[in-house]
Amino acid sequence: MTFSFPSSPRTLFQKIWDGHVVDGGTDALVAIDRIWLHERTGGVALTSLAESGRTIAEPANVFVTLDHVVDTLPGRTDETIMPTGSEFIRVTRDAALAAGLTFFDLDDERQGIIHVISPEQGVVLPGVTLVCPDSHTCTQGAFGALAWGIGSTEAEHALATMTLNLVRPQTMRISVGGVLGGDVQAKDLALYVISQIGSAGARGHVIEFAGSAIEALSIEGRMTLCNMAAEMGAFSAIIAPDAKVFEYLNGRPYAPKGSDWDAALESWQDLSSDDGATFDAEFAFDAADVAPMVSWGTNPQQSAPFGLAPASGKAADGDARSLDYMDVSANQPVAGLPIGGAFIGSCTNARFEDLEIAARVLKGRKVADGVRAICVPGSGGVKRRAEDAGIDLVFREAGFEWREPGCSMCFFVGGESFGEGERVISSTNRNFENRQGAGTRTHIASPASVAASAVLGRIASVRELEELEAVR
Repeated sequence: MTFSFPSSPRTLFQKIWDGHVVDGGTDALVAIDRIWLHERTGGVALTSLAESGRTIAEPANVFVTLDHVVDTLPGRTDETIMPTGSEFIRVTRDAALAAGLTFFDLDDERQGIIHVISPEQGVVLPGVTLVCPDSHTCTQGAFGALAWGIGSTEAEHALATMTLNLVRPQTMRISVGGVLGGDVQAKDLALYVISQIGSAGARGHVIEFAGSAIEALSIEGRMTLCNMAAEMGAFSAIIAPDAKVFEYLNGRPYAPKGSDWDAALESWQDLSSDDGATFDAEFAFDAADVAPMVSWGTNPQQSAPFGLAPASGKAADGDARSLDYMDVSANQPVAGLPIGGAFIGSCTNARFEDLEIAARVLKGRKVADGVRAICVPGSGGVKRRAEDAGIDLVFREAGFEWREPGCSMCFFVGGESFGEGERVISSTNRNFENRQGAGTRTHIASPASVAASAVLGRIASVRELEELEAVR
């Protein structure tokens, strides 16, 4: 794919948009390069399309996996804990195979969460448009792609035509300069930005993350940051691709090969915002201001550094209800509150680097009595790599359950959950009421903070864990 742009300064988003507009202007018909489907909504779109007598326009560019309602316990089968989950799986499998689509089944070593396996397989590439019926599709913008979530009806239209009609979103640049502290992770940066901008602060915008702190992030860190753009209401998020991205993608199964790779790589060099390009909104932050973060309320906006109380942040509608649901005090930090559960997983933080960071915290330590701790790798590839490195043994010896890939307890839809009223610390992206179970109180944090909290049996940062051990 090659790109040709007007001479006036353009943002990265505008370049990709201009390269994919089939017809129109602000309200345009846009070409879609890749489509991902999962069993929660994909089977609906595939079945409806088949029943209407229409066919899939480009089967080679459609990918399907099982991730949302699958069980993650060892020895799992199609029979799920979630009511009707088995039917979702079977319908999607039958429809995907009948249509001749690339399908990652439960026994496929490539199976996993879409936003983890898409980059692993080289499906997402710089400059492509990619859609999926999942709000965290924006994760894949970390590779310089324009990726966003859609509904089942839109998915059906995209399957039949490889196009979608869109109103062009506005643009926002979030720049983070300086250097993040050694104990600050990408998840902390994401929670910090959301706490400053708000859970609806980027509504209708494509966010471009930029600045020295963003450039210094690993690929996994960039994915975490783009993933959390959904929690600011963004249409999507994107980061200009660089040498880290190109190195990551080179040789992946569905990435270009040989001379096609060379041509693609040359084209990708232009995928960045031009000097002088203007954005509809801009924010700038200093990485030095970011500390390890933890949420105290029922949305990621309601987050603060471990040492600060909820009342120290920006007041917002719903704070009183959130405090009541979470059973926390406005004037006392949540750090120190006892927990009953700890979860590491999800499309936000279930990649190899996430597990490796958590394992460094857990090594030689044990999960506190009374804490149910669970780790769910994001893909079969992540799981195998972790097991080859002995990371699974670190988790097991510490007292964590080690699971099969899937979305798992990121969300509760009638399947497995934590207990009613139980306080949980989690590496997931959302914590609205009942998200991880009826009445469950979920605090969001980085994998490192989740691991430290699991060891101490209360909400805590790695810094606190190390300081306590240093004085013993």
